[in-house]
Amino acid sequence: MSEPLSAADCPVIAQQFRFQWEEAQGCHVLLYPEGMVKLNPAAGEILKRCDGSRSIDEIVADLSAQFPGAEGLSDDVYTFLKTAHDNQWIRRKPA
Repeated sequence: MSEPLSAADCPVIAQQFRFQWEEAQGCHVLLYPEGMVKLNPAAGEILKRCDGSRSIDEIVADLSAQFPGAEGLSDDVYTFLKTAHDNQWIRRKPA
């Protein structure tokens, strides 16, 4: 299994994927040569911030500011980013 993500890691969407809003689907998606991954709103908000310039801690802080009172936000972000990393949707760009 992959090495755990750390708070200082700056995730970036992997080169073979394109992240975009898909009007026909009514959600953010990850496009790749063999298909498409439809993302729920939370996943879209997280991946929107995976531009390689923000650490995971900065992503969590930004989401906390945008969605005050969201319970368990940090754990949810880490859980999703681990899944995204394991599925090779994102890659680790060390800070």
